[in-house]
Amino acid sequence: MTTHASAQLPELLRQKADQLRIHSIQATTQAGSGHPTSCCSAADIVATLFFSVMRFDPKNPRNPDNDRFVLSKGHAAPLLYAAWAEAGLFDPTQLLGLRTLESDLEGHPTPRLSFVDMATGSLGQGLSVGVGIALNNKYLDKSPARTYVVLGDGESVEGSVWEAADIARNFQLDNLCGIVDINRLGQSDPTMLEHDLTTYQARWEGFGWHTICVDGHNHTALLKAFAEAAQTRTTPTMILAKTLKGKGISFAEDHPNWHGKPLNTQQAKEVISALNQTLPSPSPQVSIAPPMPVQRAQNAIQPLPAPTYGATDLVATREAFGEALAQLGEVNSLVVALDADVKNSTFTDKFGKRFPERFFENFIAEQNMVGTASGLAACGKIPFAATFACFLTRAYDFIRMAAISQTNIKLMGSHVGVSIGEDGPSQMGLEDLAMMAAQPGVAILYPSDAMCAYRLVEAMANHQGMVYMRTGRPKTPILYGTEESFTIGGSKVLRQSATKDQLTIVAAGVTVFEALKAYDQLQTVGITVRVIDLYSVTPIDKTTLLQAAKATNKRFLTVEDHYLHGGIGDAVLSAMAEEGVQLTKMGIRQIPHSGKPEQLLDHYGISAKSIVEKVKQLV
Repeated sequence: MTTHASAQLPELLRQKADQLRIHSIQATTQAGSGHPTSCCSAADIVATLFFSVMRFDPKNPRNPDNDRFVLSKGHAAPLLYAAWAEAGLFDPTQLLGLRTLESDLEGHPTPRLSFVDMATGSLGQGLSVGVGIALNNKYLDKSPARTYVVLGDGESVEGSVWEAADIARNFQLDNLCGIVDINRLGQSDPTMLEHDLTTYQARWEGFGWHTICVDGHNHTALLKAFAEAAQTRTTPTMILAKTLKGKGISFAEDHPNWHGKPLNTQQAKEVISALNQTLPSPSPQVSIAPPMPVQRAQNAIQPLPAPTYGATDLVATREAFGEALAQLGEVNSLVVALDADVKNSTFTDKFGKRFPERFFENFIAEQNMVGTASGLAACGKIPFAATFACFLTRAYDFIRMAAISQTNIKLMGSHVGVSIGEDGPSQMGLEDLAMMAAQPGVAILYPSDAMCAYRLVEAMANHQGMVYMRTGRPKTPILYGTEESFTIGGSKVLRQSATKDQLTIVAAGVTVFEALKAYDQLQTVGITVRVIDLYSVTPIDKTTLLQAAKATNKRFLTVEDHYLHGGIGDAVLSAMAEEGVQLTKMGIRQIPHSGKPEQLLDHYGISAKSIVEKVKQLV
């Protein structure tokens, strides 16, 4: 808390809030775009938090002991930027660079800025990130730091908000405080509940949160609410703040059709003049309480022990992932794991049983699982989040925002392709490679055997950035010995002849074994081919592919248990586009049916038999 006398504090906070309004109006008017009215409704909330409630180092936003602030309503970014400028992190004149190519003060916050943990602006995600940060502080770092998340009332309709609400209650995150800026007006219409705080309160209380209703422009009431939240035990707190959109802008205050519209120069001049009339000059300085330091154990990271699979074992790659993750937990204390009620299928239960304090069950809430993982990553942890690949599609917007944030999360999607068998198409991950490859900076791994999967889990943890691993359901043979190494960006040439190969078959996962069977059958009829295990789809091993192109008449055949669009075939084609290669793709061309895995591989044209027939046609 500040050292100012309590009687003076509300007035000082009012002045700070109006200064934030001025900055937000000036910046958006200069930019010619932005959301000044959304900034103005939340200005009193943010001023109270930054200049009285939160403990943080204003010169070091990355201090792990800081209280954390997440602006879930990311379109109010100018308000966030203004708060940090007023706190002293940078000169307020830089605010006028808002939304320009030369400035990192973008239209919505991204972690290009040191004070932003996660990109926001796609609404409904900030609370999940806050859950991850609060989990880290309460259960991992044992820190007294608190987490504050400001949400818009419009985004409260998003289902992901209620996923986060449920999980926060389950973990008794009393160090998490949300604030809904209930300004009544959405982008195109009033919100469903408008200013019905009674219904808002019933909903949040129904989800097990401690709730406080306040006038969001009354600093005395806000201070009291934040103090009450800090004293609340075993439950998170949601402050429901009734506000007016455009507060302080007389002609826009509580009026529709002002969302996302900057004031023109004359309007801004008039409003700023009116706000300035009650502000002293120079602006009063408010002392910010420093964070409370916490001692954190620094354990040296050790390499994984060698896997113990034998040459005749049959092991699913998802099982190897779980085993490697558990071993990784032994040698790297920063590794944490998250599940979405499928841990006995993804084998993350191995980690959970060994390290229950570092394992977070999200139940069937995949969006929250990815958002929470991003919050944990923002605290320096290395989160592995796993579920069926098909269910990650539900969390795709969270994955997209994580990629924009260049966050250090690791995702695993199991039960991919028609090879899962009888469960049918709703459970078959058949679009996940395309989905992940569309996001910039995401490494994509698709191991074929347990040895490769095990080693790549360690590579995932050591890689700075987002990684996705695709694993299969069926048990498969062991291809590699314990001496083999695997790198992100690598591949393995499994078969090649001493004479000139006529074609290169590129496969990954289960189709590697089909390609090897096809190789043997083709050998008997005098057709020589090269077989590559493309275990790293992105980044791709272009060097090995180029060598294969030169050695095999620039002819490629890709085989994958994935829809044809956006998978291995397209990855190889993209890498080889300038080399004039002839590439034929084999994959799943239609919505599949339930059946035995072997039947489905054959029926949908990716079995050894189909590969042999296709190679004979091509050569």
